[in-house]
Amino acid sequence: MTDFMTQARAAEAAMRDVFPPTPLQKNAHLSERFGADIYLKREDLSPVRSYKIRGALNAMRKQQDQQLFVCASAGNHAQGVAFMCKHMSVKGVIFMPVTTPQQKIQKTRIFGGDNVEIHLVGDYFDDTLSAAQDWCAREGGHFLSPFDDADVIEGQSSIAVEIEAQLGRVPDHVILPVGGGGMSAGVTSWFGDRVHSLFVEPAGGACLRAALTAGRPVPLEKVDTFVDGAAVGRLGQRPFELLRHVPLPDVIALPEDRVCTTMIEMLNVEGIVLEPAGALAVEALGDLRSWIRGKTVVCVTSGGNFDFERLPEVKERAQRYSGIKKYFLLRLPQRPGALKEFLGMLGPEDDIARFEYLKKSARNFGSVLIGIETKRPENFTEFFARLDAAGMSYTDITNDETLAQFLI
Repeated sequence: MTDFMTQARAAEAAMRDVFPPTPLQKNAHLSERFGADIYLKREDLSPVRSYKIRGALNAMRKQQDQQLFVCASAGNHAQGVAFMCKHMSVKGVIFMPVTTPQQKIQKTRIFGGDNVEIHLVGDYFDDTLSAAQDWCAREGGHFLSPFDDADVIEGQSSIAVEIEAQLGRVPDHVILPVGGGGMSAGVTSWFGDRVHSLFVEPAGGACLRAALTAGRPVPLEKVDTFVDGAAVGRLGQRPFELLRHVPLPDVIALPEDRVCTTMIEMLNVEGIVLEPAGALAVEALGDLRSWIRGKTVVCVTSGGNFDFERLPEVKERAQRYSGIKKYFLLRLPQRPGALKEFLGMLGPEDDIARFEYLKKSARNFGSVLIGIETKRPENFTEFFARLDAAGMSYTDITNDETLAQFLI
């Protein structure tokens, strides 16, 4: 471990040739809410707006004679590799999933310029990874894993080196988002048992929990790609070797829609733009109140590469999760005054966001898709009570994923 800490310090020093330390900022809003000293390690303010530049920089500086680097990435690792390819005047071939947000693809092109070429392959990261490794085996070059690489893990550990230097001591807790596990492995290897590390992953990509349960990295049957920066179907083998003793209670899985509430709050309250993976650590605070009260806590905001074209979706998800927006199917009587009667049941804080007839040929009733926004979740209890009292038939489809895919 002494050797690792020496190498981590060397990696952190190498960062200074490219960019300054990312800020460690105490957040008054979160500190007051949770009764703790909450700090944000702002990896979203690195040159590529994520921590991934660290692993790329460290691994590539150790391959000084290499002129071609190949990688697979959901977006952030790609940007780090592209940035360093241009910085080091070497070539890069970057594979990204077809589902990668356009913002990340465009920024990768900007950072790499003529030094990189981009291939969009596969709907899921693991498909992209296989394509990149096959290409590298055929064409040559040095394959640079986004997380399953000792030099990449070492580079990510520079986050912890900076945190301790900036804080002047170690925190009580550090909260880390988990994708493939490279950053978590690096940070916890530096802190060891001096800090209580907590790990947060999206519920639709909980590969750390799966690996700890199975005793080895295992593929997930299905991955929800919304939290694209952490939507990995299998934890890396090297990260697992460093994380295999993590207690299961220290691993938190958050629903994707819930993460959206923090993205919206941080944007509106703090003016901080976080991508879904970047918001994981902050959102997890709500699950940790009893652990963190009175303590010093560092949340790693891992990335801010957010495509604002996704903002309506993020808002929609946040509202539905918070219970202030619902969709339902209403059987509306086909008689004069029925619509007016329905509208009269709305409360002063209720607003119709969607109104669409789905069936107009029924003789006595018509099916209507209704979307309603309100200011407080309890307003819906009162609204549905008024519908029941009037004998109106309705079906709440807000959380019916099958119907939502077709209708909402």
